[in-house]
Amino acid sequence: MDPRLTTTPATARTDVSPHDRPIAGEPITPATVRRLGLALTAGTLAWATSIFLFGTVNDGVEERIGSLTGVAFQLGVFALLAVQIRTRATGDSRVSLAILRVELVLLGLATLWSLLNGLLPESAQDHLAMGILDVFWPLSMLGMMVIGVKLAVAGRWSGPLRWWPLIAESWFVATMPALILGGEDGARWVGGGHLLLGYATLGVLLALRPGLVLPRR
Repeated sequence: MDPRLTTTPATARTDVSPHDRPIAGEPITPATVRRLGLALTAGTLAWATSIFLFGTVNDGVEERIGSLTGVAFQLGVFALLAVQIRTRATGDSRVSLAILRVELVLLGLATLWSLLNGLLPESAQDHLAMGILDVFWPLSMLGMMVIGVKLAVAGRWSGPLRWWPLIAESWFVATMPALILGGEDGARWVGGGHLLLGYATLGVLLALRPGLVLPRR
């Protein structure tokens, strides 16, 4: 009898769906999802209130309030992105993850514009750099729209949370036509109402149903 033993490593299972495999990287807990969801709702409510009170096109103190409450909203969207990144909501491919990282940059520059527009004196707000930064506001919202579509297709989130980001992240494409066709009043009610239906509700859903975004084991 040959006393030597031969060991063969177990083969990897191929019958497990990619959606059910653990996600590499730092895990996210239900409590963290809840906190980030509430941050999204709080920031959205701040900006929606400003829109209902002052509209989307204004100047002076009202414009500064709109910009600073816009910062609160954008910080809430950063909280949403944190959940999406840590759950790989758009999928595991390089392109899927790159979409989220690009959006971080776009949103960061848009938030910088909001902050500066709310704090800088009037004379500084006409600087070329401010005009360039202003472009990133709509770009960041369009980026969130792309993420909403990719998230729905990927199916990593389940239940209403698979589709609600697509509703929330269509804010830009819903509000701009309202501004063009209905003027400031159209943008006020469509924009503010869409924020409540979309992002504010999305934050509540994350807080109430965090398990719908966690990886299925």
